[in-house]
Amino acid sequence: VQLKTQSKAFCGCSADFGAPPNVNTCPVCLALPGALPVLNAEAVRLAVRAAIALDCNVNMISVFARKNYFYPDLPKGYQITQFDQPLATQGKLHIRMPGETDTKDVRTVAITRLHMEEDAGRSVHDRYPGATAIDLNRAGVPLIEIVSEPDMRSAAEAGAYLRAIKQLLEYSGVSDVSMEEGSLRVDANVSARLHGEKVLGTKTEVKNVNSFSAVERALQSEFERQCALLDNGEAVQQQTMLWDAAHGSVRSARSKEQSHDYRYFPDPDLPALLLDPEFVQRLRHSLPELPDALRDRFRTKFKLSDAELDAVTSSRGLAVYFEGVARASDDPRAAANWVMGEVSAALNEDGVTIERFPVHAQQIAELIDMVRDGKLSHTAAKTVFATMRASGKSAGVVTAESGLVQVGDDAQLNQWIDEVLSAMPSEAARFRAGEKKLTGVLVGAVMKKSGGRADPKKVNKLLAERVAM
Repeated sequence: VQLKTQSKAFCGCSADFGAPPNVNTCPVCLALPGALPVLNAEAVRLAVRAAIALDCNVNMISVFARKNYFYPDLPKGYQITQFDQPLATQGKLHIRMPGETDTKDVRTVAITRLHMEEDAGRSVHDRYPGATAIDLNRAGVPLIEIVSEPDMRSAAEAGAYLRAIKQLLEYSGVSDVSMEEGSLRVDANVSARLHGEKVLGTKTEVKNVNSFSAVERALQSEFERQCALLDNGEAVQQQTMLWDAAHGSVRSARSKEQSHDYRYFPDPDLPALLLDPEFVQRLRHSLPELPDALRDRFRTKFKLSDAELDAVTSSRGLAVYFEGVARASDDPRAAANWVMGEVSAALNEDGVTIERFPVHAQQIAELIDMVRDGKLSHTAAKTVFATMRASGKSAGVVTAESGLVQVGDDAQLNQWIDEVLSAMPSEAARFRAGEKKLTGVLVGAVMKKSGGRADPKKVNKLLAERVAM
């Protein structure tokens, strides 16, 4: 996970994503002779914050080590990381499978360790035919690596774990956790064993997965491959596998390295990281409300269902937005419907986050109030919302300018009803004969005829009176 810092782990170069190749570099991240690393204090703060959010034991003393391996995008010939004395150990994360609501369905995944390290550069294979280019902008970007225990028993559980950890780190402000920008990356280990056996089987590591759904598909494919080997009496070899999304299968990349292959030793240029217990305690007390606590509060305060809670708390920004709408409108149910419906659809369509959405929570609350007060039908409110997105104007202004104020005048409503019944004689006859299921069809036709301005409750009432005549 890339930490959300402005600069790199051991130098002052920018850690921003998207710069031209090799712009964010200096003698330290290029590993020029004599350049020495200096630890980024903000990276330490965020790493400790992540460890606390994951309920880890934070170690007051941790040590940076050199992990030695040779690759073109690793200019030093080693990676600065932590090995036998990591920043934090023995954490846990609670996960729920989609659709499960009972507390007994909650699984606990143990966190083995959380340690700090730097990123390598990036190899670019598709820019120059027959050659590989090296971009060192990412070299030295601060990361935390989070290692879990083998507590997941299916690809679906692995997916649930990843979604939970992504949400937790985003809520705690540690990272942007964007897989598209490489600030969250996953290597997945999998092993198979015969039912009833206690000893774990030989594991393989699956790489080259760029989405949570890809992780699930890759794990399932590799699990089935291992099962086929074991069914045939063959042994599983410890190796690194690559996921081939195009063919939906895994293939061998290389034999898996062991820790001794990397020749770890303490980095002589970096002293041990010593934390003040008061510093850790301050971070513990400053941690924002995390997903589980927020869900519990929303469930109690707003009486939302589990499906609604999942939707409105999917990101911290969306949760803040929903709560703003719910409080301003004093109608949490309507607020949830708008956030889950029109707002989420607009975010997906525009490809923006809620923080950049042009319609503010107070404006949605105003729209809800106008529907509740009978000034707008729900149909007209959707039209007003679309104009608000495009113009940034308030619901009241858009309604006044577009003439979409709800019509409740009986004379006008009856005129529209007469026109609809005349245009739909077969449906009108069946309706008058008592076929009540046609009410919705006729109300919809009246709403269309009125351009969404008719009061649907009054239209229902007036239609019912026609049958009673």
